[in-house]
Amino acid sequence: MHGSVTVAHVAFIEAVLDRTPAPLRGLVMQHHELIKFAIVGSTTAVFDLAIFYGLVLTVLGDKPTVAKIFSGVCAVILSYILNSEWSFKNRGGREKHHEALLFFVISGIGVLIMAAPIFIANNFFNLRQVDSKTTLIVVDFVLNYIVGNLLQMAFRFWALRRWAFPEEITTAPAQESIPVDDADSSSASADR
Repeated sequence: MHGSVTVAHVAFIEAVLDRTPAPLRGLVMQHHELIKFAIVGSTTAVFDLAIFYGLVLTVLGDKPTVAKIFSGVCAVILSYILNSEWSFKNRGGREKHHEALLFFVISGIGVLIMAAPIFIANNFFNLRQVDSKTTLIVVDFVLNYIVGNLLQMAFRFWALRRWAFPEEITTAPAQESIPVDDADSSSASADR
């Protein structure tokens, strides 16, 4: 059921992208990976948000950085599945295990980048000393899902395209081309 929902969502989004009006079609096609990456990012941000607030409003109220890292790791796993199967599916050249390793290393760095603003706010500015739970929720949201997310998203898009999902990697060495004159003379001498 879960897999079919994901496939249905991907098919719907693909259909919307295919039906983009002509004036925007060139722009959409030029930046299709970025658009898909943003859609995956939005989806995983909601997933991350639900886990983070579920934890920080219950069992990890005094440990928001731990909650952020846990929710970030869960979101990264979902992100890998969606990005490898949809956003960057037309890129290749790496074996799946190598691609996954690079994705998770890059995304792990992204989780740390995303957690940095809330870590700084809590450990250097004593944010948790605020009495209002509403204020904490709003500040956590701004630090995590606006500041931290923008920082990690920019880093991950650049790094994933560069290392985890690069353009097709050629594994065969480039063959030297034989000049036409040499090829003709070698075949002529072989005939003699």
